[in-house]
Amino acid sequence: MDTTSFELLMKGAFIPAMPLVLDSDRRFDEAKQRRLIRYYLESGVDGLAVGVHTTQFAIRDPKVGLFERVLQVSIDEMRSYSAETLRPVLAVAGVCGEEPQALYEARTAKRFGYDIALLSPGGLDHLSEAEMISRTRAVADVMDVMGFYLQVAVGGRAFSYDYWRQVCSVEGVKAIKCAAFDRYRTVDVARAIAYADHEIALYTGNDDNIVVDLLTRYRFGSGKDERTVITRGGLLGHWCAWTHTAVEIFKRVKAMSGQETLPGELLELAAKVTDVNGAFFDAHNGFKGCIAGMHEVLRRQGLMDGVWCLDPAEGLGEGQAEEITRVYGMYPELSDDAFVKQFLESYSQRC
Repeated sequence: MDTTSFELLMKGAFIPAMPLVLDSDRRFDEAKQRRLIRYYLESGVDGLAVGVHTTQFAIRDPKVGLFERVLQVSIDEMRSYSAETLRPVLAVAGVCGEEPQALYEARTAKRFGYDIALLSPGGLDHLSEAEMISRTRAVADVMDVMGFYLQVAVGGRAFSYDYWRQVCSVEGVKAIKCAAFDRYRTVDVARAIAYADHEIALYTGNDDNIVVDLLTRYRFGSGKDERTVITRGGLLGHWCAWTHTAVEIFKRVKAMSGQETLPGELLELAAKVTDVNGAFFDAHNGFKGCIAGMHEVLRRQGLMDGVWCLDPAEGLGEGQAEEITRVYGMYPELSDDAFVKQFLESYSQRC
């Protein structure tokens, strides 16, 4: 990772997890994928995560064969935008699987020019913590790593505090995304970062607690032994819709981060965002419609044509469409429909 990207990561970046755009035949729609990426970039995001859960892990299936193509298209669009605007954009690549697969994906991402690998623990319950740490070290030898605490409900696992201490001892680990959806486990990660021997940025992936995470200062110890940690940024699937408004909220919340006194309205905002996320992510159905739900919001805005996923069995959960309609009507100030309309009109004229 170059100096500019590292500084952006440490300052605290706004990073959505990119959805995959498909047509009605469930084929990759490159043109509309590029348009969606431009929407994110023009919304003011600091980076984009590609090949992650929101992008659908099935892109790695040999029968689908989209992993390299999606990474290439996405980095091309990000680099083109940076060249035009002179604004740096963090490129995050999702890296999965056991060590051989993870190394292949990391080498591919590095070859394409990605800055950092988000190293997923998903699907690896059969590996010991020691084996997971060895895998982390191996990937960190290829490129810088963002560790990842993935919630159990969507394929993650619980890790010990000692596991996170050892992850934080790996020099190539520059950040950790905590998406445990669990306060106890989030504190474990923050404490491990606090006692690390090198600088590591804490990022929230707790889509159920975004605003509060960004406002929280963790203190460990006291006096000269005191350590503090704040959540510097976020890498979130929730941020892939209503993005322009979310960027403005992020800036506002970051300006208040770590302050001793916070206005109560920020806690009201936190509750609203969590309620919206519950609808978008299909929380009441165990997150079964979390990807399709984000597609549905983008479809309603005209940024996608449908909610299609690579797996035909994957779609909206029972009652999820109604829940999305509810939060749309209940919190209109959180949507960015006006911005999207203007973006689509401008984009069509350019193309």
